[in-house]
Amino acid sequence: MMLYMLKKIGYALCDVFHTLRKTSDPRLVMTLLVKNEEAMLEENLLFHKAMGVDGFIVTDNNSTDRTMDILEQYRQKGWILEIIRETAENYEQKSWVDRMIWKAKTVYHADWIINADADELWYAPSGNLKDELSATSANVLNCRINSVYPEEEKPFWEWTRVVRYVPDPEKYDLSVYSLFERQNWKVIHRADGYIQISMGNHKVKMFPQRVAESSVRIYHYNVRGRKQFIEKMINGGKQLEQHKGRHGGRHWRYFYRLYKEGKLNEEYDRVIGIRAFDRLVLDNYIYEDYTIVDIFDKLNKNKEI
Repeated sequence: MMLYMLKKIGYALCDVFHTLRKTSDPRLVMTLLVKNEEAMLEENLLFHKAMGVDGFIVTDNNSTDRTMDILEQYRQKGWILEIIRETAENYEQKSWVDRMIWKAKTVYHADWIINADADELWYAPSGNLKDELSATSANVLNCRINSVYPEEEKPFWEWTRVVRYVPDPEKYDLSVYSLFERQNWKVIHRADGYIQISMGNHKVKMFPQRVAESSVRIYHYNVRGRKQFIEKMINGGKQLEQHKGRHGGRHWRYFYRLYKEGKLNEEYDRVIGIRAFDRLVLDNYIYEDYTIVDIFDKLNKNKEI
């Protein structure tokens, strides 16, 4: 591990003259870590390809649904550069993402890298992520996260409700880890100067490091209904129990404990604020946003032409 880190630092030192400069028409690679994501995966790939992503590197962690079939379809199409089959049953997310970043940098010659999850859509107001990347001399861009409120009766790309941070969750009887909790930034970073990604892809170590805020925003579909939520928390909790570190995944550990106590189903109502929905709308903590709906309308129309 020490030799591996020294090697990365050595690469970063070699990159120092290139990392803080503007790059016209940058090569943009997205990494994805997936497990049983057939419900969102294809739309994720279509959306980000339309947003300017040049290629994808994907790690699949023991999926049992159609995830691998979808990945193989888009690998044959040339969109997915590489599929890594990770069979470990612990949760070494940080190491697995680092492995994909290293490949993006050294094998696929990325200029910029986005480390995403299948339930995230990274949106650029200009319509192309590369517009902002080519205009900056920073090497890390902080991107704001918008959590999308689940509407189980419709496909996710037709959901129109987005939530805001609620500073006093007790007032609305919300879970300590509700959909309305404060969201951390996530980062887009250059390949040059890369040293280490953080758990959850919220921070990155670069050398040198110049951070800027970005107009890119992430629409996060982390809760997509009761059944999906409960299955996700059970699977994530089981993996984290085997994880050698105790950092990261605090919400999964919390919900997995409630599952063991037979209280997870009841807690879901507090996660999305079912009982206080009308008050949350009235107080503007749930609001209308048609950004993603409009984009998929255009994508679907282009399919029909």
